[in-house]
Amino acid sequence: MGVLTNKIERENLKPGDHIYCYRLAYTYSHHGIYVDAGNVIHFTWGESQETGTGTVLDRFIGCLPQRRPLDNPCSICDDQSKGNGVISSCIDCFLSGGDLYLYEYGVTRNFFLAKARGGTCTLASSEPPEQVIHRAFYFLRKGFGVYDVMKNNCEDFALCCKTGLQVIPTVSVGQSGQAASFQAAAGVILSSSLVFLTRSSPLGFLATNVTGLAGIYGKYCVNRLVNDIGVRQDVRRVVLEEET
Repeated sequence: MGVLTNKIERENLKPGDHIYCYRLAYTYSHHGIYVDAGNVIHFTWGESQETGTGTVLDRFIGCLPQRRPLDNPCSICDDQSKGNGVISSCIDCFLSGGDLYLYEYGVTRNFFLAKARGGTCTLASSEPPEQVIHRAFYFLRKGFGVYDVMKNNCEDFALCCKTGLQVIPTVSVGQSGQAASFQAAAGVILSSSLVFLTRSSPLGFLATNVTGLAGIYGKYCVNRLVNDIGVRQDVRRVVLEEET
């Protein structure tokens, strides 16, 4: 594990690990909990499932391939690889041909900020593996609510399994680092566009706004940090029904 990559080999996986892979030329990442013997529990979206926000981004990411085609079921997990919501599948179906990465917990602020892309690590600490797996199987039986790309996605699911924490549902962004990065990047693009429009020429923009661009990137990093579940105050501990 390091700043440059979180790639990991399958033989080094441990039950309770939060894993992810990139899809569609690194456009987005898909997350899940490795449970045992090559099985992964993860939260998916399908054509039969309504999403929460209905935004263009929601529809775009929701329509990206996350499962094996219906006419080619997996010989290992069969119909489970075609389901919606929280499902259990083999690691091959989960990866869909992509590389395997390990999500990191308990990182320092400096390490977190050095990771330019969100959805790879968090300042929050992980709970013991047996508790993580227990939550994953609980959500497999009970569900994890309606899929929402900004508030309740696959990374939110894995983070909840690992930490037992969930962002209060009234806020605009869940605990997903990937969603926070999308939101922060949108703010950076808007800020950059406004700065560019105030300059008489692209050359003038480049010559006079190096400091400004550095400030904009700094804002992007800060926005990612304040939305990390390890520092947010608008979170609650998830209590499973069987624990009450």
